[in-house]
Amino acid sequence: MARKKYIYLIALVLLLAIVSFFIFGKNDKGQQITATVKKGSFPIEVTTTGELVAKRSEKIYGPTELRQIQIWQVKIQDIIPDGTVVDSGQYVATLDRTEITNKIKDEETNLEKLESQMTKTRLDTSLDLRSSRDELINLKYSLEEKKITLEQSKYEPPATIRQVQIDLEKAQRTFEQAEKNYKLRYQKAVANMQEVAASFNQAQRKHEQMTNVLKQFTVQAPKAGMVIYKRNWDGNKMGIGATMNVWENIVAELPDLSEMISKTYINEIDISKVKVGQKVQVGIDAFPEKKFTGKVIEVANIGEQLQSSNAKVYEVRIVVNEFDSILRPAMTTKNKILTNVVDNVLSIPIEAIFNNDSVAFVYKKSGGSVTRQQVIVGQSNENEIIVKAGLKYEDVVLLVPPDKAEKLSLDLLPRDIVAKYKVKPAPPRQHKPSSRDTGKALVVSPALLKK
Repeated sequence: MARKKYIYLIALVLLLAIVSFFIFGKNDKGQQITATVKKGSFPIEVTTTGELVAKRSEKIYGPTELRQIQIWQVKIQDIIPDGTVVDSGQYVATLDRTEITNKIKDEETNLEKLESQMTKTRLDTSLDLRSSRDELINLKYSLEEKKITLEQSKYEPPATIRQVQIDLEKAQRTFEQAEKNYKLRYQKAVANMQEVAASFNQAQRKHEQMTNVLKQFTVQAPKAGMVIYKRNWDGNKMGIGATMNVWENIVAELPDLSEMISKTYINEIDISKVKVGQKVQVGIDAFPEKKFTGKVIEVANIGEQLQSSNAKVYEVRIVVNEFDSILRPAMTTKNKILTNVVDNVLSIPIEAIFNNDSVAFVYKKSGGSVTRQQVIVGQSNENEIIVKAGLKYEDVVLLVPPDKAEKLSLDLLPRDIVAKYKVKPAPPRQHKPSSRDTGKALVVSPALLKK
């Protein structure tokens, strides 16, 4: 009897399990996710990813006279970490001194050479002028001797006196010519010394200039703030090992964090909707709970092509209205640009729209049955889409196709209704798409923004 009791008990448990499986399994399978058609104002938004930058920032410059000493680019040998807060005059970076040190050594060698040349020229000039002065003294003595000879020959015959007079005149003319030559030699010596001294002074000034520029290879902060690495032409941050050129000798930046801008790129499909002055909801990926408001302040007129993408995009700048100490440059933002608000329209979730041979339809629930209903849709935002025809207010639609959905018949709209809402697509703005353009909407990632 006990054995039969256990057998009956086990059979009863199995029977209950089978019944529960069919009842609850059927209910789970038949459970449907639905949405109700809403009516009211419909916001049209363009959602895009952006990156925070400061509206204003002070540049931290490297040496300002590199071009004068013919140094065209310098590598950053060391720099403090990105985002470090510094005080005015505090150390920021060190630049590679290899090239300028070699130039200073070459200039020191040139200075020694010019100094030796100046000493040699001074000595040669002194010897030359001393020889000229000795010659003048000797000629002066010779002239005095001729004068004495002339005085002593007054009792000599006239021919002898005339000969002595001629010798005196020759001696006088030789002395005068030597005196003029000495003045010319002196002027030439002065010019030679000035030339050598000028070359020496020029080399000395160049050496001093290089020495002063070398001091600037240790870069300091011009004021207090947060140091942010500058981005070069390919979007990469200029950290250790990056090259700084003389045409844009910026080592880093000190952004003004009191006013921030979200720099983003809008694809060519949506750019026609974006206008200056439109309101924006700005979210920060690092702090999802934080929401800010903003406004479009600049829209590029010319498209550009980002690296690793074939689609054309337009740069858009959005100013963040609020100040918050958590906002930092290079943070990734999610921007919802409110481009338009359509009043008194029907809308449903985008997930409720399905397509079949270019016909949009929904799974409409009516009582206990489900039908496929063709719909005419309009503009959409991130989550919902406008329904122009095919549904009524408070109709219920499915977000997931029901079982055996392919067997449901499709209820088409009248042709006049379809023709009424048929519109031609708007042409793209600003440029002609190339054969490489895909025509698909571009989702700009933070990695692309940094490039």
